Amino acid sequence: METIVKILLGLTSVAGVAVIVWRLWMLRWEKVVPTAIVDAVAQMSPGEDGKKLREVCEKNPSPLGRLLRLAADHRDWPKADNVLSLETAARHEVVKLERGLVVLEIIVGIAPLLGLVGTIIGMIGVFGDIGQTGLNTPSDAGKLASGISYILWTTLIGLLISIPSLVAWSYFSKKVEVLAVEMEALCDQFIRKQYSK
Repeated sequence: METIVKILLGLTSVAGVAVIVWRLWMLRWEKVVPTAIVDAVAQMSPGEDGKKLREVCEKNPSPLGRLLRLAADHRDWPKADNVLSLETAARHEVVKLERGLVVLEIIVGIAPLLGLVGTIIGMIGVFGDIGQTGLNTPSDAGKLASGISYILWTTLIGLLISIPSLVAWSYFSKKVEVLAVEMEALCDQFIRKQYSK
């Protein structure tokens, strides 16, 4: 049973590290809100057709670029319909940005519990041995110390997996929120310029 707990803690740790590295790579500012697209939106004049912006968006594939291309493609729609379409697409993009965060959230909850399971298994083993044989020799005391060491290690490992996962989950959640607000502001700026006439 101890081996199963160790394997589960190891898998949890590997999954946490993999998700953290993946999200660090995917949530880079320049990957989500490229500077070239931000500059292209800023340089647009009111009523402009957005052809230049579409080209920049195609050269810089990103969530922001996909949203602005969608809004530019629906330029002939009434403003309210275009905004509604854009809001729906933006929700999809935010969901894509949040991928993997639920894994970190699960790890935050499950890693300390796995550590606790290891603690309980270790205590059952230690006290089961003591109950049968007692503490008659120095080697029995050594077994007790070894069992207590295992108990403490599983608790510590569970916490060491959970704490960085919690920090990463909080950081990524806030970053997705900030990126979403930035994309919303840029899309709003684009829509205002499109329908300024």
